[in-house]
Amino acid sequence: MPGYTTRILTVAVNGHEFRIRALSDLQQFADPTGRAERAGIHSSLWSLFGQVWPAGRVLAETMSQYDVAGKRILELGCGLGLSSLVLAHRGANVVASDHHPLAESFLAYNAGLNDLPAVHYRDLPWEMPDTSLGRFDLIIGSDVLYERGHGVQIAAMMERHAKPTAELLLTDPGRGNLGGFSRAMALQGYEASEEGGFGEDESSSPGRGRLLRYARTA
Repeated sequence: MPGYTTRILTVAVNGHEFRIRALSDLQQFADPTGRAERAGIHSSLWSLFGQVWPAGRVLAETMSQYDVAGKRILELGCGLGLSSLVLAHRGANVVASDHHPLAESFLAYNAGLNDLPAVHYRDLPWEMPDTSLGRFDLIIGSDVLYERGHGVQIAAMMERHAKPTAELLLTDPGRGNLGGFSRAMALQGYEASEEGGFGEDESSSPGRGRLLRYARTA
């Protein structure tokens, strides 16, 4: 037994059903070797990667219809990989990334559940430069501005990994960490726009959540 339990969800995205292996609930936890602790993942946050959140659904829906032809795409904080799986289903060139010890195995399992080829995965701690990753046309993420310091890290990631002409798409449930991040993106030459309104959980009516697009032209 791995020390945690899972369930299989069916998630409809733009009329197509994806089967997703997720943790059974937010009470799951297993870190027998201390790998998550060494990665800086507190036990209270360990299970967050293993759920399909509203922000993730909104990002996946967006990716199901977004113009991705010819673009190299990076997903930050992929978790269970729903948006990357949607992109793989469309034949897009996508790299999924996370820093949770189980993200890679859950992504691989979910690709198999949906008869998709393996999605390229990178273990990508945001604060550590990765000189081998290269640059991307489109970078995406859902609820990645979870803590105040994440905005600084992701802005630095954009400097390292975005092409001169690039886009960043984020879904944010309204945690209040957008102001400084948007200013940092403006200093890099990005123009911001936003749309939407979604709740923080499955039962919420449309709320403070937003889909944000940052675009820069060389």
